[in-house]
Amino acid sequence: MARKAWGERRVIAVKRNGSASPTANPAGDSPHMQTRARIFLPLFAAAAAAMVAMPAGASAAPYASRTLKSGTHGKDVKRLQAYLTKAGHRVRADGEFGARTTRALMATKGELELKADGVATPDQQLMIRRAVVNTTGGAVYRAPPSPRRVIPGAAGKVAPDGFAIAPATAPQVVKDIIAAGNLIAKTPYKWGGGHGAWNDTGYDCSGSVSFALHGGGLLQSALVSGDFARWGLAGPGTWITVYANGGHVYMVVAGMRFDTSSRSRSGSRWTQETRPSDGFAVTHPLGL
Repeated sequence: MARKAWGERRVIAVKRNGSASPTANPAGDSPHMQTRARIFLPLFAAAAAAMVAMPAGASAAPYASRTLKSGTHGKDVKRLQAYLTKAGHRVRADGEFGARTTRALMATKGELELKADGVATPDQQLMIRRAVVNTTGGAVYRAPPSPRRVIPGAAGKVAPDGFAIAPATAPQVVKDIIAAGNLIAKTPYKWGGGHGAWNDTGYDCSGSVSFALHGGGLLQSALVSGDFARWGLAGPGTWITVYANGGHVYMVVAGMRFDTSSRSRSGSRWTQETRPSDGFAVTHPLGL
């Protein structure tokens, strides 16, 4: 029988001796390999568990329990987006704080006398919810006071229930404006509200002022904020003073401020607290 070539004998030997192949046992039985596995595998498992746990904890955060801003996500972001939608903005409630949520938040905060940035602190989240949700918080419903109810003198008064009481010496048109303001004093804030129809589910700043002035017969259709900056006569009035710029409008009637930003604090648009008027055009209706 002819002698087998050296290369052929080598192949036969390798086949007979399975352990001669370095890939015959991929895991290997080396004590060194086993030691490395015992050390590093638990570390990798712990790191992976931590990466999974952190987003889960954030996504389960209760509403108004942390500051929300661009890049955050979770159920609390989804709740904020739902409130911004109630405020009249087109925001997808997907729980992801993106560019559209930032824009809607900035617009809403500007209306509520808050710094118009893209950050929502826990307190601001509560204010936004209070502004857009139509709820009495479990309290007994109180109807607006009778338009015939007045107090002595020339200055009105905001009662503890958030409704305004007209002064006895005010002209009838002023009393009518106060009565109209009482009708929507506690309705939710809604961007664009009051502009498509007088009877709406909510009102923004210009829609609110327009509704009250319409109640006194001073407006036939709603105006936007910028229009109020050119409405009427320049300067403060005796009974009614309107403060307006391109982004917001409010008015003071018989010493009481009628402002959507107040609702996020007290639940009513009426307040006797003042606010800075820097940056606002000041106007008043003729004769008032």
